[in-house]
Amino acid sequence: MSEDLHNFRVQAAKCSGGTSRNETKQLVLRIMKLHGVSGKILDFGAGIGELIKLLAQNSGLELSAADILDRPHDLPEHVTWYHQDLNEQLSVEGHFDAVICSEVIEHLENPRAIFRNIGAVLKRNGKLILTMPNQENIRSFLTLMFRGHFASFMGSEYPAHITALLRMDLKRICRETGFSDPVYFYTDYGWMPITNMSWQQFSFNLVGGRLFSDNLGMIVEKRT
Repeated sequence: MSEDLHNFRVQAAKCSGGTSRNETKQLVLRIMKLHGVSGKILDFGAGIGELIKLLAQNSGLELSAADILDRPHDLPEHVTWYHQDLNEQLSVEGHFDAVICSEVIEHLENPRAIFRNIGAVLKRNGKLILTMPNQENIRSFLTLMFRGHFASFMGSEYPAHITALLRMDLKRICRETGFSDPVYFYTDYGWMPITNMSWQQFSFNLVGGRLFSDNLGMIVEKRT
């Protein structure tokens, strides 16, 4: 890999801020609780460490994290940090009961390669929890229709956001790379078009789900 490409990827990671909305982090925690995720966990794309620090509050988890960014200075000492480019083959110790890939896949260049890399470090029947921008909400449909791109992939979000996926893409990728079909979840939080208000504020929290959420989550199991 050339130095120019490496520097571009580092800069793109920095543009993302290395973080996500609180609603997305809470969605990850909710999925973990609903599906009894425990044991040895890898936060794939940990950024500045906000999610892994939340997970570290659970003493029953053995935590590791990987990112192209440097290890956060305030990360708990018991968390193992792998400093590496997530577009490349993972180099970690052992296999994991679960991998969390939260708000990461849209920043990476080859989603099928990423799923294979994650599958290689998961135990059989290990779980992958993934979150990403939801391209199938009302705001994103309208943005695609009138501006020619999805709402989370506007010019201001490049080069951080480069890969837009739909639910059908995720389902096909999972089948191609040895995972079960996805079970989907939503943050139930999303911005209305041409306003400074969320659908939930406007409706007094009466709407949610796919059409009214900016982010989706999924969980799958490694089958092969």
